[in-house]
Amino acid sequence: MTTPPVSRRPVALASTLALAACAGLGLLAAAPAQAAGFQLNETSASGLGNAYAGGAAAAEDASTLWSNPAGLSRLGDKRQLVGVLNLVTPAIRFHNGASVAATSQALGGDGGDAGGLNVVPNLYFAMPLSRDLVAGVGVNTPWGLVTDYDAGWAGRFLADKSDIMTLNVNPGLSFKVSPTLSLGAGLNWQRMVAEFTNDVNYSAALLSAAMSNGIAAGSATFNAIAAATAGQVSAARIKGSDNGWGWNVGLLWDLSPAQRVGLSYRSAVKYRLEGSARFSNPTVTVAGALGPTVAALVNGVNTQATFDTDVTADVKLPPVANASYFHQLSPQWDLMVDLQWTGWSTIETLRFVRSNGSTLQSTPENFKDSWKLAVGGNWRLGGPWTLKGGVAYDQTPVRDAFRTPRLPDSDRTWLALGVQYRPSAAWRLDAGAAYLWGKQATIRENAAASGGGVLDGHYKNHTTIFSGQATWSF
Repeated sequence: MTTPPVSRRPVALASTLALAACAGLGLLAAAPAQAAGFQLNETSASGLGNAYAGGAAAAEDASTLWSNPAGLSRLGDKRQLVGVLNLVTPAIRFHNGASVAATSQALGGDGGDAGGLNVVPNLYFAMPLSRDLVAGVGVNTPWGLVTDYDAGWAGRFLADKSDIMTLNVNPGLSFKVSPTLSLGAGLNWQRMVAEFTNDVNYSAALLSAAMSNGIAAGSATFNAIAAATAGQVSAARIKGSDNGWGWNVGLLWDLSPAQRVGLSYRSAVKYRLEGSARFSNPTVTVAGALGPTVAALVNGVNTQATFDTDVTADVKLPPVANASYFHQLSPQWDLMVDLQWTGWSTIETLRFVRSNGSTLQSTPENFKDSWKLAVGGNWRLGGPWTLKGGVAYDQTPVRDAFRTPRLPDSDRTWLALGVQYRPSAAWRLDAGAAYLWGKQATIRENAAASGGGVLDGHYKNHTTIFSGQATWSF
């Protein structure tokens, strides 16, 4: 049996198979965190107990630098150091509906729990410079988390592991304009480091290459290649990082000795991620007359589709705005309300580009802006103890039609509790816990055109958060 020679022209797979290999920035939105999208709201344990209600108006400690820098003016005439440790455990489970196996591959399982324990630390310091001027600096991780599906799951050609970490360093100043009005501003340096993996359907890549070189689908030669190369998989890994700059401003206005309003805004932060895409291509050998043809196809795929390359991607993380209200109802009770807007529409189409200028992956995300409404309260028991509570409703930026296994996100509800203990005038200890549960999120991602099959089913997600904080005034 003779077979057509394999030409040197680019195989058709260069733009389709690598699609599944490098699900670009769809990976950046990878980890369904405790807040909608991949936003991390854990800035303090003192705020977690209230579901971060009143965050821009409470100004309880130096962590206010993140939620509203103007709040630094309320900390008094002592320096303050705040250390926070958050333990975030999302549970992310896919339930199969009518998924279709990828070309020449087994379907695979449900992927297990793609969540896991994540440790999120924060550190803040504030120092008065004069009676009306306070400086501070904060270090936290505002975006990210990790998802990791079981090996061989049904969506492995779309997503496997996604690991995103951001570090934010935020120096800021607060100036007391009048006895009732304070303004604040800060500068933010951020670093993002990301790593993403998934499987590539190498068998489908060979068949696509065969068709692009004149071997007709369904022909004897095509069927022989399909039978001889079934089940072949390449592993893809993208790593990228960059630094970005942003700013934040805030206003804190005392309506009365018992009431205040806070407004804050955080700018968007632009990144150009630079890194690499690496492929672990399998060794495929076929004996007999078919061997030279398969060897030529393998060479074409390895050199023109699944080849190692440097990559870049432009990312614009969203701006965030908060409006908060704090009311001391009585010596024992406080009421807090917060409305947060996140401008997720900055993320529309996410595109990774090879070093030769060609597009490795372009994914439409079409995120929508989202809102979070939180209501909370404090109950001072007398002496050193205060109990806290809060509820919140958090919208997802993900539209149903564009949901992917990289971000199987949905609207979620928060229920939070906390406790504060003041052993002395210098020390304050906070602990908080929250449980977040999301709506069932349906998904149907059709990657059959690139050999990745169809992922059809739904997700059930929930998250638990435990936070501890120590505040030292000196």
